[in-house]
Amino acid sequence: MLTRAQGRSADRSTTPRSASVDRKPMNPSNISVAAASVAQDSQGWIERLQANGAERDAALVELHALLLRAARFEVNRRRASSAHLRGNDYDDLAQQSADDALVAILRKLGDFRGDSRFTTWAYKFALYEAAANVRKRAWQGREIPLKAETWPLIVDEHQRSAQQSVETTDVLAALGEAIDGELSPHQREVLVAITLNGVPIDVLAERLNTTRGALYKTLHDARQKLRAALLARGMGIDADQESS
Repeated sequence: MLTRAQGRSADRSTTPRSASVDRKPMNPSNISVAAASVAQDSQGWIERLQANGAERDAALVELHALLLRAARFEVNRRRASSAHLRGNDYDDLAQQSADDALVAILRKLGDFRGDSRFTTWAYKFALYEAAANVRKRAWQGREIPLKAETWPLIVDEHQRSAQQSVETTDVLAALGEAIDGELSPHQREVLVAITLNGVPIDVLAERLNTTRGALYKTLHDARQKLRAALLARGMGIDADQESS
């Protein structure tokens, strides 16, 4: 006769250790069918957008509606940090973002490789344009600071020791001299605006009538020059310092 404890032990021994044991692997044929369906749907979008007449017009209307939903989602998501927006600004920005995204998608239609569903790929354009337009609207009518007011203001007041504070001050002093002496005026303006004054790169690109890619290249070249200048002085910037 089993005792109660033995009975519980016996019951546990007959219980599956994990529900995952009973799971069956997905049928490869189902995966193939799903992938084929995604590819077929995406190819349908490409063909309709590359067609002529009413078929293309209908595809554009459908795609713009999708982009508008995505743009509204992103604009509304940024409401808490967008106190500068009033009334119809949100819907205006969403409409503008959907329009911009549609133009960008049609321009880059040949870049779609089918790694994801076409609508997923297109959705990201609207999210990007909405985020960029909100940032641009925040800076509308504001002067973009291209000069550093004072270097000591970026010294971290929460250093762990007096020695670290002194070392940081020395590095910043050398960094300020290198920015003034080693960088071109354009490199200096871009570096200061983006890294010190927090100007969004898409806003700066619009004001300077250039592209994000060109500004990223300028920023990279400026940082390389500064790194070399500091190393020549026996100083270095680790990854944490450089990203701050």
